[in-house]
Amino acid sequence: MTELTLRLKQGDTETTVTVNQNEFTIGRLPECDLYLPFGGVSRKHARLVKTADGVWNIEDLGSKNGTQVNQCLVSHAQELHHGDIVWLGNVNLVVLFANPATQFMTKDFVLSEASEPKTIFRNVKQLQQQWIEADGKDGETSNKDKTIARLKDLVDIAKNLCAAASIEEIFSQVQQVVFRYLDSIDRLALLIDVGGCGQLELVNAGTRDVSEQESLAADGDWISRSICQKVFEEKIALQTADTHKDERFSGEHSILIKGIRSAMAVPLWDENKVVGVLYADAHLSSYHWANEGEEELSFFSALANLVASSVQRWLLAEKLKTEEVIRHRLERYHSPSVVQQLISVGGLPDGRLAPAESEISILFADLVGFTAISERLTPTAIAQLLNNLFEEMLQEVFAYGGTLDKYIGDCIMAFFGAPEPQLDHADRATAAAKGMLTRLERLNANSFWHEPLQLRIAINSGKAVVGDVGSSQRVDYTALGATINLAARMEAVCPPSECVISEATYIMLSKSSDFQEMGDHRFKGIDRAVKVYQTCMQMIRNRE
Repeated sequence: MTELTLRLKQGDTETTVTVNQNEFTIGRLPECDLYLPFGGVSRKHARLVKTADGVWNIEDLGSKNGTQVNQCLVSHAQELHHGDIVWLGNVNLVVLFANPATQFMTKDFVLSEASEPKTIFRNVKQLQQQWIEADGKDGETSNKDKTIARLKDLVDIAKNLCAAASIEEIFSQVQQVVFRYLDSIDRLALLIDVGGCGQLELVNAGTRDVSEQESLAADGDWISRSICQKVFEEKIALQTADTHKDERFSGEHSILIKGIRSAMAVPLWDENKVVGVLYADAHLSSYHWANEGEEELSFFSALANLVASSVQRWLLAEKLKTEEVIRHRLERYHSPSVVQQLISVGGLPDGRLAPAESEISILFADLVGFTAISERLTPTAIAQLLNNLFEEMLQEVFAYGGTLDKYIGDCIMAFFGAPEPQLDHADRATAAAKGMLTRLERLNANSFWHEPLQLRIAINSGKAVVGDVGSSQRVDYTALGATINLAARMEAVCPPSECVISEATYIMLSKSSDFQEMGDHRFKGIDRAVKVYQTCMQMIRNRE
């Protein structure tokens, strides 16, 4: 009989359990053969079964968190080998056979070939401290001295990474450290989830041989994306000494055609979030990695933990820069509160607002007699007049959550109801119009300009397409559609210092007493009569 022993490690406690029966259950119930009252372990979690030819298999018994062998989920009866690590929730069991050769020979494997550790999968959290807590050997530096030395190294590495301001500087520091500590590595790459959507992007790469740096594919074609994605998604550290001989990668066409032999990858894990992957490989099979891979993988993982913090800091800085660019651009169109809302909801990944159909109220405010005024002024004086007037009028638009579309000569075009939906957009538009007329009266009373100025304002409500429109060189945030065309035409029937609205806007108002009917009007390009309503600003002023 092949004697099977399980080595249980929970925290700092280590226990050895001998399996002396052909069927052995593991779980949280006291009646299980191995009682594990720990977090993540199901009542009846897994079962070990010895077959007639002496092979030990493990089966999951429908546990909530699943059973894993070497970080691979057990979906059916799976054969166990000497040195396998079985995970049940937060507990791991190391499989030990009294005579490991017996277990392998039952399957007609050659011992040396079957026991060759080609690939290592490890839980990242467990690897964090492993490299620091060095294993001393006779005649070598003591464990304590070696641990202190490695801690000092990590402190120095952390200082250098904290001083790095760009992603290029971060990678340069990582590259120096990796090539200094790990002689087996030929190439190194840093992949980051820049957009935060689970897509890894190659941000930098390097090779030990400087003469080969220029030939290193900029698109990362030499990198195994399947390995990187597995490490990223499953939060595991992976090292393989020979991908060609490892059955786990037998179906990975990319690994075979790229000539990838030895590879090591660890996730950049910053607190609970994986922000990227640190990847390294060697062109030829490295048995040095197979023999000493556990220690090197733990160092690579400890380094990645430091790199993750620097990368997260860089990502935050890049996000702030992007937001600042977006903010400056949007502040031309939107009130500060709307700008903050757009940025906070993350609706502008590329700084653009995609065109979309919205229900809006569109406002046109035109300066009365501008042609005659401009005849009497120099171009500089005209620009000064419009700049001062627009500055004052835009405050009313923004005060009611409106969006500036554009300035058309002496005309202000603004709308309400987009990019953020506003159910009361008609009320907001008319309130802004009355605010503009009242503000201009006050400015005139204070000799804002050499002569009194007047506005005509027209408002219409309905569906429109709103968003960024233009070319790659120039983009304008604007509203398009028949609703806008009608509002522009309505200005022609508006008396000076008044506001006219369409019937569509009038119906949507919560309070329509400030408007009176002007009758039906026909406008160029509109094939129907439109009922128009007008404010009576004098009546409003008297009431106030």
